[in-house]
Formats: sequence, structure tokens, C-alpha cells
Amino acid sequence: MLEAYKLKEISNNESIQFNGKDFLQLSDFSSDEILYLLNEAQELKDLQKQGKPHPFLSGKVLGMIFEKSSTRTRVSFEVGMLQLGGHAIFLSSKDLQLGRGESISDTGKVLSRYVDGIMIRTFSHESVEELAENASIPVINGLTDLQHPCQVLADLLTILEHKGKLAGLKMCYLGDGNNNMAHSLMEGAIKVGMDISIACPLGYLPDGKVTEKAIKAGKLTGSTVMLTNSPQEAVKDADVIVTDVWTSMGQEEEAAIRVKTFKDYQVNEELCKHAKSDFIFLHCLPAHRGEEVTAEIIDGPHSVVFDEAENRLHAQKAILKLLLAK
Repeated sequence: MLEAYKLKEISNNESIQFNGKDFLQLSDFSSDEILYLLNEAQELKDLQKQGKPHPFLSGKVLGMIFEKSSTRTRVSFEVGMLQLGGHAIFLSSKDLQLGRGESISDTGKVLSRYVDGIMIRTFSHESVEELAENASIPVINGLTDLQHPCQVLADLLTILEHKGKLAGLKMCYLGDGNNNMAHSLMEGAIKVGMDISIACPLGYLPDGKVTEKAIKAGKLTGSTVMLTNSPQEAVKDADVIVTDVWTSMGQEEEAAIRVKTFKDYQVNEELCKHAKSDFIFLHCLPAHRGEEVTAEIIDGPHSVVFDEAENRLHAQKAILKLLLAK
């Protein structure tokens, strides 16, 4: 199984080169590259906590395209660029010519002449891929309906902080399996040597291609992917329990059906009795208390959701530094 905690040794691996790459999905990166990013995030977090300036991106500008509303993504990327000595520009799709029909490819080519990198938070993953294909600067996936890699990098950082390791742990995800968090959690967990179980109703299984790729990657790290309809089976002996809202942006018309469909997948005290006694609970937020998770869990002693939210800043600063710095 992958030794996931010799991060200092991995950080000295000069063969790892990020500059100029895109950050679209975790499956694009090797296990060592993900661990390298986590090490950078830890070091940048330490510098901030010590009050030491770290202007690695002085003079750099990040363009941020938003087609979906945001709290954590916008604030963490803006603050991250500022702390790294750079600048971020908020670009709403309603204000850009994208809102009037300009193609994503032309947008990528134009922005490449103005800024040093692009972060985009949108619906279609294909749009992000098209943007990256046509831009001559790094593109970062801030979220799509298929993937949420920045969030999961922050999740892995949070688990590492609270558990002291990643490899050999069991992560459990409950709820909608055909969800950007489920997909990126699969990819991220497997890459760092964690086992992952996903419990979801029939008809809400994860994307087949993402699952197949994760299972294949697991053969290299000794990790397993388990899909089940049983929440109890998935949670059994879990070190980490994760969930997400049952109704994501763009699915509002399905809300009533989804509440009924996912009711048995709620993270509550009774279900969590099947996990290890020292499990930690993660949620990317915003959360709907009383739906996917009870207040007793998300506001209880096992919850680390606000450490997780903070770590979006540090994980993304690592991504920005390694993609944009000379």
C-alpha cells in the first residue's frame, strides 16, 4: 500500500513539475503529485499561521469565471491570490460575453492574453475541458457537475491533519453517488491509498467511467472501491464519513423526490454507531441540517467541517503556487 506520509521526501522530488499544467480532475495526477500538493498546502498554511509573507505569485493575475454561485470558492481563491502576492478578478458569466453567446474557446484564447491563469466554476465538465484545450494558460476546475477536485484536495488535507495519515484509512460517502463530490472523493481517496465505500440508492450510482478509472488506480495503491445500497454496510468501520446535499444546483425541481429517495442515507447518530468510535465527519457545505445530516452530527464532536472549509484556502494556494509560479 502507498506510503502516504513521507511528504517531506516527496516534496523534494525534483521530477514533479506542475508549472503550466491544468487542474481539472484528480485522476490526471499521480499519487506522488497529489501528496506533493498536500505538502505544499501544509507549508503554506504554516507560513500564514506564523504571519510570514509568502508572495510567490507577485504580479500574477487569476481570472475567475463563475456560472454557479459561490461562497467558499470565490472567497478562498480571492484571498489565496492576495496572500500569495497576486490579484484575482471576478468574472460573472452574466457580465462576460459568454452570457451573450461567445464561445468558451474564444473566451479562453482572449483571457490567455490578459491573465496568468483561469479558475472556472460551472455546470458542464466538457466546458472546462474545452476552455483548457483552447487556453494557453493553466485552467483550474473550481467545480463542475462531474468533478470537485479543489474541495477534495482540501478534504484530504483535513483528514491528514486529524488522522495523521491517509493510507489505510476507510472513507465512506453516503447519498447521491452520481455527484461531483462522490466522483472526486473516489479519485482522491484511491490515489492516496484510502479505501472508499459509497452507499447510494439504485439509479444514483456514480459515473461508470469515473468508477472504472478509480478501480484501476486502486490496483496500484492497494485501495478498494465498494458500491452498495446499504448505508450500514458502507459505514461499517469507517474512519471518515462524508455526505453532500441531496439536491445540488440545477436539480431543484427534483427536491421533493430526492428527499424521499435518500431518507435512509441520512448521516445520524444511529447510523454512525457502525463507524469507528473516532470517526470524523466531512461536508463540503452548504449543509441542510435535518436532511442529509442531523445537527447532532454536523455540530457534534466528530465534525471537522469548518477546518475543512478553511483548508480550501490552503489547498488552493498550493494549486495556484505550483501552476502559476515561475
